Amino acid sequence: MFVDKTRIYVKGGDGGDGIVSYRREKYVPMGGPAGGDGGHGGDVIFRVDEGLRTLVDFRYQKHFKADRGEKGRNKSRHGANAEDMIVRVPPGTVVIDDDTKEVIADLTRQGQEVVIAKGGRGGRGNIRFATANNPAPELAEHGEEGQERWVILELKVMADVGLVGFPSVGKSTLLSVVSAAQPKIGAYHFTTITPNLGMVDVGEGRSFVMADLPGLIEGAHTGIGLGHEFLRHVERTRIIVHVVDMAGMEGRDPFDDWVKINEELKLYNEKLSERPQIIAANKMDMPEAEENLAVFREKVREMTGSDIEIMPISSLTRQGIQELLYRAMELLEQLPDAPEVEEVAEVDERKIYRFEKTRRDSEFTIRRENDTFVVESEAVENMLKRMQMNSHDAILRFARTLRHMGIDEALRKRGAVDGTIVRIADFEFEFVEGSSYY
Repeated sequence: MFVDKTRIYVKGGDGGDGIVSYRREKYVPMGGPAGGDGGHGGDVIFRVDEGLRTLVDFRYQKHFKADRGEKGRNKSRHGANAEDMIVRVPPGTVVIDDDTKEVIADLTRQGQEVVIAKGGRGGRGNIRFATANNPAPELAEHGEEGQERWVILELKVMADVGLVGFPSVGKSTLLSVVSAAQPKIGAYHFTTITPNLGMVDVGEGRSFVMADLPGLIEGAHTGIGLGHEFLRHVERTRIIVHVVDMAGMEGRDPFDDWVKINEELKLYNEKLSERPQIIAANKMDMPEAEENLAVFREKVREMTGSDIEIMPISSLTRQGIQELLYRAMELLEQLPDAPEVEEVAEVDERKIYRFEKTRRDSEFTIRRENDTFVVESEAVENMLKRMQMNSHDAILRFARTLRHMGIDEALRKRGAVDGTIVRIADFEFEFVEGSSYY
């Protein structure tokens, strides 16, 4: 089964919680805090594996969650970091954020890796909060949540040679003749609905990968006839073999076919018009093929002003097949190993995967819902997620943060008095005039 597009969910592992602990050795009086930090959560990493040719595995498993870090330990020991989750993908996979439609990664090389969902940092244990004024704090943090997102995976077939052309021009038959591939062959349009790959042995230890790409029709660049589903695979091929039905068995003019397909390629991606191309004039064993080929050559010469390479072949009788393979191999040896694809701009990984702040840490808003004041502040909400609010030290730290940010003063100006309910995220407390929040 060939699957070339799917949508999956990925989540980095949450960080482990820090703990509150104290030294309790018999001969160490007032030993002080000894709660260790939690371990970091694992990242979800996509790695290219040349052994894969399809996204079929993602049809059955759509959720990938890395492990969370271990909790901190006593005696100032750090919790273990979680192992990263490695997800293998075939070369040619494009990873797109489902919400923003931003291309996260374009994976083309064996072993290439990219972090798709970053794991959360581990929470700090109470040893991290010890100060001269508070040498034994009962204060620790929860681990940070790992990044989660839905992503779309699109596979663009990585092949050396791509066969393009109108439906029923003989692309599948040609692939079946030159390789061990067994594509479906039928005397009707769109027999091939997914790309077929075959390894072509040219001889003398030389070989290349050929892809039979589904037939294109006029308007394919706008999506007609599943055009986008087909055209994206052409982008990865190093050279194009344009198969033309020179016998005109479908009642179409071979020259018009060639012009229309080239136009569709150009409209879809301008660079495809610059890709090396061989015209395979197929079905030369049929009547009128020779006459049509002569007319075709003349029209191509008039249009381009030069003699474009045209190789007469017949997939049925195997006429000219070996010459076509030799010529394709010769062109491939003159080209770079990797196809020229539009690379995603290199961006600092931290900028890609870290949530960007849209407001300064000191900014907040206050609104009123009946008798409740609702405070919205990204900095305070993040603090509440991390802080273990089950100790007096944590409450005092929270109160100091609100006072330093000016939130308590702003609440007073808005009319808050003793006993007024204040809500920040899911945390509710009573406003107490003068010092603390409970």
